[in-house]
Amino acid sequence: MADATDSYGIAADELRQFIERFEQLEAEKKDIAEQQKEVMAEAKGRGYDTKAMRKIVALRKKKPDDIAEEEAVLEMYKTALGMS
Repeated sequence: MADATDSYGIAADELRQFIERFEQLEAEKKDIAEQQKEVMAEAKGRGYDTKAMRKIVALRKKKPDDIAEEEAVLEMYKTALGMS
């Protein structure tokens, strides 16, 4: 029975380490989000449109082909609604 208890203790230690690492990453993620918020606040204070900046950031994450396809569909919908 001692072997089962030892194995459980090792598993508990490993589990605790995973949880602590995850909690640390959560704290770092929160810090990064706060830093991103501060950057946008600074940009806004200098007169930049943060909504447009966020769209640019999102676009930069996408592949050029995906962007072109989305823009084509958007243009087609706008034309269909008489918005172009």
